Amino acid sequence: MSSTRIPEATVARLPVYLRALNSMSDAGTTTCSSLELATAAGVNSAKLRKDLSHLGSYGTRGVGYDVAYLRYQISREIGLTQDWPVVVVGIGNLGHALANYSGFSSRGFRTVALLDADESRHGEVVAGLEIRPFEDLKQVVADHGVGIGVIATPAIAAQAVADRMVECGIRSVLNFAPTILSVPEGVDVRRVDLSSELQILAYHEQRKNSTLSTPVEDVS
Repeated sequence: MSSTRIPEATVARLPVYLRALNSMSDAGTTTCSSLELATAAGVNSAKLRKDLSHLGSYGTRGVGYDVAYLRYQISREIGLTQDWPVVVVGIGNLGHALANYSGFSSRGFRTVALLDADESRHGEVVAGLEIRPFEDLKQVVADHGVGIGVIATPAIAAQAVADRMVECGIRSVLNFAPTILSVPEGVDVRRVDLSSELQILAYHEQRKNSTLSTPVEDVS
């Protein structure tokens, strides 16, 4: 990994560049220019070059980037060249979908346990894993070295789940519950609020509809 700390905005774009490179590789592309990669990633080429400069110099003037090599360098930088054990807490509809999501395993994330407080769900098999009691969290973390926890519980339970995760040694949390979590310094939380994203889309859709329905002034 690079010795200097990469800006958070750049870190957020690295997975986007990696996804674009993966698509290029699947299509048989072996080299690409910064413009081609920027277009595929939906950013301008100047921003892309600045972002990649934080990783080192991997492009060749007049040739561009070696797709396979740049994929590896970005994967290494964001930690995808190793296996990351993950635990999912809350196996309702969303948790069930996350457990079955193949995109985790294909990107280096291995779901090692599914936990739920509902006793009626214990023993149920989802995606090849038995749902276990939430009380097993400490043992799961110890057995598998879990550093990443996914919260897919109702909002009312999310903070207590996060607190317990931190107590058990988990330092990175992906929160799908529609609530803000309070965690100690040194614990990273990423929040995925599906309802908020839909509300933002609704705002833009309303504005588009309003523009279309606004009568054109007759200047004749």
